[in-house]
Amino acid sequence: MSVETRVTVADTRSAGTDSEDRAVLVVYQGEGDEARTRMIELPDGAQLTVGRAHHAIIQVDSERVSRIHARVLRRGDELSVEDMGSRNGTWVNGTAITGSHRLASGDSIVIGPATLVVSLTTPAFAEPRLDGSRSLEERLAGEVDRGHRYRRTFGLVRLRIDGQGIEVDESIDRVTAAVRTMDVILEYAPFELAILLPELDADAAAAAAGVIATAARTRDGAVVEGIRVSAGIAAFPAHGTTPGALIALAGAALESARRSRGDEVGVPPADPPEDTGASGPIVIDPHMRRVYELVRKVADYGITVLVYGETGVGKEVIASELHRASERADGPLVRLNCASLPESLLESTLFGHERGAFTGADRRKQGYFEVAHGGTLFLDEIGEMSALTQAKLLRVLEARRITRVGGTDEIEVDVRVVCATNRDLEAEVARGTFRSDLFFRISAFAVLVPPLRDRPDEIVPLATHFLALAASDGRRAVPTLSPAAAAALRSYRWPGNVRELRNAMERAYVIHSDGVVQPDDLPGQIHLVANVRSGSFAFDGQRDVREHIGELEREAIISALDACGGSQKLAAQKLGVSRRALIYRMEKHGLKPLPPGAKR
Repeated sequence: MSVETRVTVADTRSAGTDSEDRAVLVVYQGEGDEARTRMIELPDGAQLTVGRAHHAIIQVDSERVSRIHARVLRRGDELSVEDMGSRNGTWVNGTAITGSHRLASGDSIVIGPATLVVSLTTPAFAEPRLDGSRSLEERLAGEVDRGHRYRRTFGLVRLRIDGQGIEVDESIDRVTAAVRTMDVILEYAPFELAILLPELDADAAAAAAGVIATAARTRDGAVVEGIRVSAGIAAFPAHGTTPGALIALAGAALESARRSRGDEVGVPPADPPEDTGASGPIVIDPHMRRVYELVRKVADYGITVLVYGETGVGKEVIASELHRASERADGPLVRLNCASLPESLLESTLFGHERGAFTGADRRKQGYFEVAHGGTLFLDEIGEMSALTQAKLLRVLEARRITRVGGTDEIEVDVRVVCATNRDLEAEVARGTFRSDLFFRISAFAVLVPPLRDRPDEIVPLATHFLALAASDGRRAVPTLSPAAAAALRSYRWPGNVRELRNAMERAYVIHSDGVVQPDDLPGQIHLVANVRSGSFAFDGQRDVREHIGELEREAIISALDACGGSQKLAAQKLGVSRRALIYRMEKHGLKPLPPGAKR
């Protein structure tokens, strides 16, 4: 039996718009090492025939399949499969259909020996942001883009200052004086700052963070009593290559520094794993259940797996589950982000090097393939590899032998390779930027992970899980989500997917009070979207959204100052921001301090 898809990307992909849902049909054939997959785009108006005939678009060479067995159609947002009077029937989710049957994302179509899985992805349109010009995510996105384009480095510091209000404000003033002119300071949460350090690598960023933390905790050379300062860093590209990853890694480094109770600056671990939870991944959505069923089905075979999905969607969790469910579970799981290393280091990191192979190679070093012997090697962002490294990786996958840089001996390795990408590798192959032979080698079995916005039933359980992880330091009990906060989370589109949700919950844990996370504890863009969709935020379309947001912020400040008798300290506490942040926003809106007891 074989399955042939007589269709190319050009045949099925329309120009479309950013607002059009993306529909993909993943065709599976075979079992175990013989398993093969093919992904087919379904633009609006697509009509794909399935059958044994040579003119069928998806050709299945099996006696159990009729000449034209079924057809899959897309009309706008509606996707359907129609049985064409076949002898053995067309089955959807284990039930035989008659005539036309409407499809949903995650549905499994069985036609003879072939399985077709539907994936319908809604677009991640841009959401309005609260005070977007100062948004950490937006600033980081710009730095990341600059870093990729021009091979530049930068660092991110997350600085936490615990203490009394006036001492904290003065500490923040000292931080402002200590940074360079080009550095950017943003308020991540009350009493926690995020500082962007352009042009610094990991070591320089750690040193700069040490200087900043010292400035925060000392006055005129003496340590200030009553405050505690902790700092964590993450650097691009050494530690992470996306905004969400950098925020999460710097946050983990910060928590490590806080737990140590020392003056050391926290740094991310050398190989930080993505948490999958004590009892495995949280799987509720039917589409995700089918994804994990496929993963466990192929786990014990040596076939290479390619995981597709947007940034932050949880591709590493899929790789972890594949490893955990396999016979290699007792072996190592080694992770490498191919975009985090320059080309000059990627080859030696993968394959190792001999002493004297290049300047600085003062000893023999094993590569990741050797370290992963008997286990699994996860290669994230595989699409970022250069053509030269692609060729060498292909040879290793075919021969199961590596040669260290600067060496001549071939070393046999027994490694299961799992690759991941958020790129369209078929399009990269068509453009000539990714080798077609490597693509066919690594995509023998493909898994498409849906974005978080297309599995809404998992949002609140994941949020609760991340709150529990944030509370694992034991300082406070695990907070609960208020119904309004849960509704706000469900209404947001999550362009940063699971990683963005985790960052949001870590922030909410820091600033919540009374053991309950309220909508005001969530990042501004999430709260704003919830207000817009609920109708509590009126937008007449005549002015820019930011004008409306500015008005809301100005009214909130006036209301807090009036309620607190003009006391900036009490108003800042009421609003959940530092006094310095309140003063900044008052200046931005032209609000001058009033005498005690006065109202506006």
